[in-house]
Amino acid sequence: MPKVAIVAALEREVSGLTKSWNRLEQEYEGRRFVFFERDEMVVVCGGIGVEAARRAAEAVIALHRPALVQSVGFAGALHAGLRVGDVFAPSAVIDARDGSRVEIEVERGDGQAQGQAQGPRLLVTFMAVAEGQQKANLAQAYGAQAVDMEAAAVAAAARAHGIRFGATKVISDEWNFEMPGMARFIAANGRFRTASFALFVALRPWLWRRVAMLASNSRKAAKVLGEHLERFRRELSQAPGHASEKIAAPPAARPTPQVAAAGGLNAGSRE
Repeated sequence: MPKVAIVAALEREVSGLTKSWNRLEQEYEGRRFVFFERDEMVVVCGGIGVEAARRAAEAVIALHRPALVQSVGFAGALHAGLRVGDVFAPSAVIDARDGSRVEIEVERGDGQAQGQAQGPRLLVTFMAVAEGQQKANLAQAYGAQAVDMEAAAVAAAARAHGIRFGATKVISDEWNFEMPGMARFIAANGRFRTASFALFVALRPWLWRRVAMLASNSRKAAKVLGEHLERFRRELSQAPGHASEKIAAPPAARPTPQVAAAGGLNAGSRE
């Protein structure tokens, strides 16, 4: 059985890693999931958002029994020192729903992007596509450098089953990038309604440049993430007896006292 499970939101985030992997469809609690398997690893793409991530994490834990669960994918920068394509390995994940926090033990220097100040690397999981003032609010409220929509849910699932947790993110949009109104195109099941979004953009020429930049940034981020994960897979396959020790993760993901959540954070979004 695979020793490391990766939970991502969308297949395009990890396609550089999984394109030649074995594809397996399995059912869990009445839902169909697609898993990609190779060597000591299994990948599942559950969709965007905390509920989709929770369902995917529970499915991969129940069906594949990994020793380590990793939340992997795109994140938005909350810090000016983070650039598109920077790999971000947080030392803690904060859930913006209740301020709870899970610490991740990482090796010194892991995931430290060039230009980022030394110190705690905090990822906050928000319930929507964060942009503009929302990003500023999240940075101020939690002291976080990056934001995603899934990691806290994956951490909670791992903690509930006593499984080690880690997170590896890549920056796909910088702190001052204005997202082109994508929240409305995320379906309840976490899938992105690409065709509807394309039609929406086609009728609004003023969005074309921004969407083209977003697509370019996403391709760059996916390429970097794929290369990063492939290096890890090779290391893992060369040292199968130490599979779960090769990346930063604690003996068991553990919560710490809640951090204060700032009131008035508006639900917006993040991909």
